[in-house]
Parts: sequence; structure tokens; C-alpha cells
Amino acid sequence: MISIKQISEKDIDLCYELDSNTISLWSKKQWANEFKHKSTIIFGLLITNLVVGICVFKIVVDEAQINYFVIDQKFRKRGFGSYLMRYLIKRCEKLNVNRLLLEVSRKNVNAERFYTRFDFSTVGIRKNYYKDGSDALLKEKKITTK
Repeated sequence: MISIKQISEKDIDLCYELDSNTISLWSKKQWANEFKHKSTIIFGLLITNLVVGICVFKIVVDEAQINYFVIDQKFRKRGFGSYLMRYLIKRCEKLNVNRLLLEVSRKNVNAERFYTRFDFSTVGIRKNYYKDGSDALLKEKKITTK
């Protein structure tokens, strides 16, 4: 059974472990800091009780910034990322968010293709943004609220 639930601060170890096994973006301290921001929403995609995906986003007025989006490598290419992204977009619509923003490494071709399928367009570049020296592509999706 697939479900999506909000993740709480008590799940920092789980978030850190999934991150360490996938994109290794944040330290445990950085994860702890994400949970402290009131405007940050963290939710997970679960299969039965196993968290296989995480999305972290922050709302600022009428915009949302995706700070983290990952699916466990063992569960990729099965539609779970799309399921999680559709959920995020619907949630943003309900929250009257007008645009959704994110950054993705230019080297991460699979992620860029994924975001393009959801109508994200490149609106800028941050040169040498990541630790490995790769550029960040700034992506934007306009959301029509109901």
C-alpha cells in the first residue's frame, strides 16, 4: 500500500539514512535544521511502512522551493517519483502557490528529464554551485491555482 505522510523531527535518522544511501546532500545537522523552520514541510512516500521517498519544501508567500526530493534507488523507475511529485503539485495548488522552484545539478540528467516531464523550465544557472564543481540549473514550474 502506497501512502504519503508528513515526517516529523523524530525521523531525522531515517531521513539522513535515505539521503546517505542516495544523493548524500545533507549532514545530520542540516537535516535537524530543516525541521526547525516553521515554513518547511517534509513528507515521505511510504510503501507499507517503509519510507522510499522524501520531499522537503518551503513556502514563502505564494512560492514554494523544493529543497530536497529523492526516491530510494531500489524503487526508482517504477512511478514512485511521479506519484510524489503529483502529490506535491496538488498540495501546492491547495496552498495557493503560484510557482514551484528547485535547483538540480546539470550533471543529473535523469533528474532534469524527470522535472521536464512535469513542465519545469530552466530559468537560470548557478555556476560551480555543488561540491563537485557542477552547475545548478534553476528550475521553475508555474502552478495554476483553483
